[in-house]
Amino acid sequence: MSRYTEVIVLARGAEEVMEPLTRPDENREWHQCFTRVDEGTFEGSRMPSEECYTWVIQFIRRNWTGLMAHLESLPWPDPWSVQVLIRDEDDDCFGMWMLHDGRLVEVPIPRTEREPFSDTIVGVLSRTDRPGRGPYA
Repeated sequence: MSRYTEVIVLARGAEEVMEPLTRPDENREWHQCFTRVDEGTFEGSRMPSEECYTWVIQFIRRNWTGLMAHLESLPWPDPWSVQVLIRDEDDDCFGMWMLHDGRLVEVPIPRTEREPFSDTIVGVLSRTDRPGRGPYA
């Protein structure tokens, strides 16, 4: 069964840390590779810049078990800048995780709520201010 999940990693000075995650590795629990996004992507030059703060990946199945623990274990040069954005196909918006005491912790986003859902790893993030939901219905 297909299930789409997008993950974006933002981190300052993390080019060396993230580079191995842009290549296949049979030893990882998850097998897709991150794609580096830098200003060359937006300029159309396709030439990588020396600095990159963004990496993206899309999982087609619920096969990204271990990703969060793997990201937590990396030697981030600036751990205070690390943000991990995750959007499952049923989410209304991306959720955001940040490193706190070495663990990726979801940061509450106003007017959202996360509910458990067995088909996802993180559950479903819904907007509570959406018409027909919450106190604004």
